[in-house]
Amino acid sequence: MKKLLVYLKDYKKESVLGPLFKLLEASFELAVPLVMAAIIDVGVANADMPYIMRMCLVLVLLALVGMVSAVTAQYFAAKAAVGFATGLRHALFAHIESLSFSEMDTVGTSTLITRMTSDVNQVQNGVNLVLRLFLRSPFIVFGAMVMAFTIDVRAALVFVVVIPLLSVVVFGIMLVSIPLYKKVQAALDRVLGITRENLTGSRVIRAFNKEEDEIAEFGERNQALTQMQLFVGKISALMNPLTYVLINGATIVLVWTGAVRVDEGYITQGEVVALVNYMSQILVELVKLANLIINVNKSLACANRIASVFETESSLADGTVPYAAAPGTGMPETSGGEAVQNVGASTHVPAVEFSHVSLVYAKGGGEALSDIDFSVRAGETVGIIGGTGSGKSSVVNLIPRFYDVTKGCVRVNGRDVREYAMRGLRDGIGVVPQKAVLFHGTIRENMKWGNPDASDEAILEALEVAQARDFVEAKEGVLDYVIEQGGKNLSGGQRQRLTIARAVVKKPDILILDDSASALDLATDAALRGAIKRMQGQMTVFIVSQRAASIRHADKIVVLEDGAVAGIGAHEELQKNCAVYREIYDSQFGEATGGER
Repeated sequence: MKKLLVYLKDYKKESVLGPLFKLLEASFELAVPLVMAAIIDVGVANADMPYIMRMCLVLVLLALVGMVSAVTAQYFAAKAAVGFATGLRHALFAHIESLSFSEMDTVGTSTLITRMTSDVNQVQNGVNLVLRLFLRSPFIVFGAMVMAFTIDVRAALVFVVVIPLLSVVVFGIMLVSIPLYKKVQAALDRVLGITRENLTGSRVIRAFNKEEDEIAEFGERNQALTQMQLFVGKISALMNPLTYVLINGATIVLVWTGAVRVDEGYITQGEVVALVNYMSQILVELVKLANLIINVNKSLACANRIASVFETESSLADGTVPYAAAPGTGMPETSGGEAVQNVGASTHVPAVEFSHVSLVYAKGGGEALSDIDFSVRAGETVGIIGGTGSGKSSVVNLIPRFYDVTKGCVRVNGRDVREYAMRGLRDGIGVVPQKAVLFHGTIRENMKWGNPDASDEAILEALEVAQARDFVEAKEGVLDYVIEQGGKNLSGGQRQRLTIARAVVKKPDILILDDSASALDLATDAALRGAIKRMQGQMTVFIVSQRAASIRHADKIVVLEDGAVAGIGAHEELQKNCAVYREIYDSQFGEATGGER
């Protein structure tokens, strides 16, 4: 939690004024029983109505000033807590964006989302409660006891006995219930997990007629959660009856002692009422303090989880060499700094080179890639094919440094990619991932992710290359057509073509199509590849696919099997010399059918 308090540094004034105004409110609250005692002892005893009215006005004034103080304290506490959470979210999001795919895979996307949402909200509530109640509740508890001693020492001894007993009950129940609430939260996570699986996989569940099984499993986990909540709820429910038994018992003793002291002439009837009021204030504040501590414990647990994300450092160290595009690729200028000598200009230097590359994923055990060794010249189209899990995506993910190699190196334009500044390197590479991801906004806004300065004409040209112009122009508003989150209002093929256009519009030095045409029919796929081939400049293209028809006309085909290269060459050559490629091709030849999904 200490590491996160740095985000309160801009709210030092609010963090001080909030508790101070709460203490001011508490001071007025402690004064109320004394005013009530004066009304009883002077106004009521002497039937002095004007005095009673004046004291009632004093009570109203105390209430108004206390309310203003409370509202002011709440304002400063809320401002500090919300500002703290805002800064924390910004910093957490920026840190998550700096992590590599390895850390994303290890931590998990759902975990990171939870950290940024519910965990930050819990910490925000904890900060708010601490600023408002952390000083106020102890102040009133001890203040009420001090005020009781100022009234009568003997009667105040009741407070000395009952406060420790109340503390034992309140904090004892709290200490027992906190671990149980953690178990409840874990059980709730399990229920939410199965709920999420059922909602996201509803089509699969129905396809396999597993509704009854899933309902039964959900009912079982939900019942376990219910039983645990009932158990911890029963323990927590003991707090009110036990505390009220103690308070009522203490009140009886206090009234009895007070009556004796009044009869002996040591204190007045009004002072007895004041003592009872102070006893009630102590009960309320102890319960508030217990709830505060429970919330603070929850907040600390959430803060520790957030801090663990901050402590996760990216495994990718940024390079320092500015990236320079190979000549004639359409990249208008260098990215990441002043231009350096264009090592890619030499025809003897490959545009992309894999030199005995191996890759092991974090906590992945064995090697995902083993001794990958091949080179690609500028302007070539390279097809990468292999069975599911053969490492096709792993290979192309090494080029823009989404992952770093374990052994060997990947060179772009003659330099190890680890030497380049990552921003510049990735500015020179267009990547279309397997999953077509579009963001909420217009088609124009989505296309400008590739090139913020792209004109409408350039966007339409990219859409034409991606075979998307026809359906875009048929949409209402054309480039102003609004895409829903994730492209839910588009078909799978339309989403894929738009993501390809988004990469093409930046006119990258290297274009990577990672199985990004799987939802296209063969005719559209062929037209897409032809349009990319006809683009101006020596753009190096990597096409990852499981369909032999998609890569058979590539300049070079890399065949992968179990993370290793099974063959490299043109289609005809591999047909003769590579059994793996021949098996893939023969299994698909004549069976690949069109139809956009």
